[in-house]
Amino acid sequence: MNETSELAIVILAAGQGTRMRSTLPKVLHAVGGRPLVGHVLDTAGALNPTRVIVVVRHERDLVADTVLGLAPGVVIVDQDEIPGTGRAVQVALAELGDFDGDVLVLSADVPLLESSTLSDLLDTHRAQQAAATLLSARLDDPTGYGRIIRGAGGGVERIVEQKDATADEASVTEINVGVYVFQAPSLRTHLELVGTANAQGEKYLTDVVRLLRDSRHTVAAADAPDASTALGVNDRVQLSEAARILNARTVRHWQLEGVTILDPATTWIDVTATLAPDVTVLPNTHILRSTAVGRGALIGPDTSLVDCEVGEDATVTRTDATLAVIGAKASVGPFAYLRPNTVLASKGKIGTFVETKNSTIGEGSKVPHLSYIGDTTIGERVNLGAGAITANYDDVTKHRTEIGDEVHTGSHNVFVAPVRIGDGAKTGAGAVVRKDVPPGALALSVAPQRNIEGWVDKNRSGTGAAAAAARARSAQEAGDGS
Repeated sequence: MNETSELAIVILAAGQGTRMRSTLPKVLHAVGGRPLVGHVLDTAGALNPTRVIVVVRHERDLVADTVLGLAPGVVIVDQDEIPGTGRAVQVALAELGDFDGDVLVLSADVPLLESSTLSDLLDTHRAQQAAATLLSARLDDPTGYGRIIRGAGGGVERIVEQKDATADEASVTEINVGVYVFQAPSLRTHLELVGTANAQGEKYLTDVVRLLRDSRHTVAAADAPDASTALGVNDRVQLSEAARILNARTVRHWQLEGVTILDPATTWIDVTATLAPDVTVLPNTHILRSTAVGRGALIGPDTSLVDCEVGEDATVTRTDATLAVIGAKASVGPFAYLRPNTVLASKGKIGTFVETKNSTIGEGSKVPHLSYIGDTTIGERVNLGAGAITANYDDVTKHRTEIGDEVHTGSHNVFVAPVRIGDGAKTGAGAVVRKDVPPGALALSVAPQRNIEGWVDKNRSGTGAAAAAARARSAQEAGDGS
């Protein structure tokens, strides 16, 4: 087979993954912001294959919908009631018809393999004109993995699954990672000869290796340069380990792209996020899903951004934000909570202990502290006093508040929506604004203050407050007398 042989990729995604102990199919568990199978699809696509086939069975529709959402061009093939990886590849070959190029078989639960490793595997396969080439890895503790058994000359003889291995075979540390490349005609012929006489009663793809060797075909193997990237995910422990390795790789990538990350160990960045040069990320920060951070922004510490857009030179400190847009040179936090559809324009501020939702805050406008802003449009160069509340819900419907440009409000205001505050208007401290305020007006809701003399003595006799009040009256009377 020459170097220009066509390539088809088969991704095995039919298994249940019982060791995950989850109602969610194993291949849909996520690391780095993407399902396990999504990482494998990305790697497969980087090899520019002729065809990509994904074999499904357990939770068929859920897996298929996810796969097609990530990679619309792939072909979904259903595995029938015959169990085993051999049967999965066999139904994929049927879909390929008379394809006679190379078939690369990948597992949907091996998310960390890089395309360069697979390119090297293909090069080895083609250089040796092998009927099959395996990707192997060497582990100090190979428990749970199929072992690669080599012959006296060092060639691959067969693969033995853990449950079928003898004591001597189980002591072998070279494992099969479930990645293979085959010449399609040889694979098609020998799969027909594979039975299910094993401990699991499955049609193993690994049996093809033994059959090829028995037929005197060349079977080669190539070591993965980093064993940890070639390992599958079978339980939650391995899922977290894969996430850690992938995150370290992602953080390093952005550091090399010009991002300052002070503490890589406590910084988590999804593979779907993007960061510009000269961004600084402080400890305990999560930059997740499709978040994009502009040049010069400062993020963290103790910040979580999910599907957010952060503009150049913005500062986001101790903040939890989802589906929010933060403009250039804007400031958020500390201790801010930005809920979906928050839009903060350039040079704006969302300050300490502020919650926002479905609101637009205009250029240069400030919500400095202790406020809730929901379903609101705020104009430019507005300053809301401490404790501003937009009362947007009447127990049936959400209503909007509109605040014009250059509005300054007093502390502890409640805006009872629907209501509009005109441009340049002012409000007094403690105002409850229930009616529209005209441009340039001052809105007050002031009730006369009433003092009830002697109330503490009458109702709280014998308390510290009553004693303090008595002392104060005596001092006042003494002063008046002088």
